[in-house]
Amino acid sequence: MRIIVAPDSFKGSISASDAASAMEAGIRRVFPRADVVRAPVADGGEGTVRTIVAATKGQLRKAAVTGPLGRPLVAEWGILGDGATGVVEMAAASGLPLVPGRERNPCVTTTKGTGELVRAALEAGLKRLVLGIGGSATNDGGAGFARALGARFLDASGDEVPEGGIFLARLQRLDLSGMDDRLNNLEILVASDVDNPLCGPCGASAVFGPQKGADPEMVRRLDAALAHYAEIAEAATGRDVADMPGAGAAGGLGAGLLFFTNARLRPGVEIVLEAMNFDELARSADIVFTGEGNTDFQTACGKAPVGVALAAKRHGKPVVCVSGGLGKGWRDVLEKGIDGVMPCPDAPMSLQECMERGATLVSDAAERAARLVAAGMGLGGKY
Repeated sequence: MRIIVAPDSFKGSISASDAASAMEAGIRRVFPRADVVRAPVADGGEGTVRTIVAATKGQLRKAAVTGPLGRPLVAEWGILGDGATGVVEMAAASGLPLVPGRERNPCVTTTKGTGELVRAALEAGLKRLVLGIGGSATNDGGAGFARALGARFLDASGDEVPEGGIFLARLQRLDLSGMDDRLNNLEILVASDVDNPLCGPCGASAVFGPQKGADPEMVRRLDAALAHYAEIAEAATGRDVADMPGAGAAGGLGAGLLFFTNARLRPGVEIVLEAMNFDELARSADIVFTGEGNTDFQTACGKAPVGVALAAKRHGKPVVCVSGGLGKGWRDVLEKGIDGVMPCPDAPMSLQECMERGATLVSDAAERAARLVAAGMGLGGKY
């Protein structure tokens, strides 16, 4: 029996690689002689750089950048095995886990560090870049990103508008004369896992702002600020992108990339799976295990487990998802190629305890799922 183990990270708990190892350990308690192939995945968020670099036998790099609250940090990025393509994940420079819970405030966080990582790729002479934009702490429409690459955001007095999405309400003029002209020759492929527009009830502020610390009044003000910013940016660039699918990704960084670069947005998991040649792995499998920290309606919209499942289903392979938790709409994934979902908690426990025991709970959940697979085989399965 050949089992492919392809989880995403269990965010805040264990990495995709550690999750794959934990799942393998649980599966081997049931199928000790199985050929278990670990293939950790990502969808543009945390783990994207390491996943693609490892899959292509590339190299990791580090750069000093500005964190989401303006504090300096060192972020990891990579160069793929072809030596010509870079890979950056905004989670490393502008990600939510970089902001302590008590300090989460999407009104003031910035994507500047993500722009600085792109600048590092330009300095390395790269002509192609994969940019993962999942897991952000920001809601600034990509303004910080653009500043890092030479744009100026000016108020009515000609002064720089402060960093942070809430201050875009003061924006009166964009000066793009200092933008790094190397961007014109950089092919940017954006790995995104959402298709939300920039503004409105399905926009960046309304849908993703609360999980970054926004209360209802902050959501209202941020949405208005982004709408104002979109008008100014459209006038400056000639590009109408606010309603494009994915413009609201990463607190509007999707829109910023569409305004200021030649970026193309694609589902993040598709980019990662292509780099891994996952289609061939799925073809060779008898069963595929995937997983993530929380499975809900967002998973069905194109997050990593569904991407894995769709690839497996092209070859008629069964798919089991091990999930740290189940949220509203989790059953939607059953219409997207996932045949069964196994939650990790084995008793009532807090989220903190669940995250602290991540590896053990993932391993035990994979074992439980494998035992159900074995039982199904005994009822007439082909094994």
